[in-house]
Amino acid sequence: MNERAPRIALVTGWLLLAFSLPLGLTLEALHAWKVPVYLGSALRRELWTLAHAHGNLLGILCLVFAALGARVGGTDAQRARLARWLAIGAVLMPLGFLLGGVMNREGDPSYGIVLVPAGAVILMIALFGTARLALGRSGEVDPA
Repeated sequence: MNERAPRIALVTGWLLLAFSLPLGLTLEALHAWKVPVYLGSALRRELWTLAHAHGNLLGILCLVFAALGARVGGTDAQRARLARWLAIGAVLMPLGFLLGGVMNREGDPSYGIVLVPAGAVILMIALFGTARLALGRSGEVDPA
């Protein structure tokens, strides 16, 4: 497999985990210290929690792709393209949740939330593309 493809997914996965795990600890500290900026907005709490959760899960997904990407099949160029799409979507989605909770009005997220559906669409393209390569031309999953 092209060395750049798993590296993009690998680096993105570790970076997402490196940012998302401390974000969760920070959210717990904001809650424990009863910081009004955090506790004063139920929407902000929810969006930032979603940013933390999605960042962690999508980071793990990137690491799984990096580890198993070579088994998907297809060409190096196809897998590299999928790795890029996966990395972009995996970053946009939690970033959108995080920014959606910055300077939001109660009941309405800020404009950063538009990154969430954009990231979701990009992730779906990457995931369906990966599934398509895994099925191969015969339509059967390669057991190897």
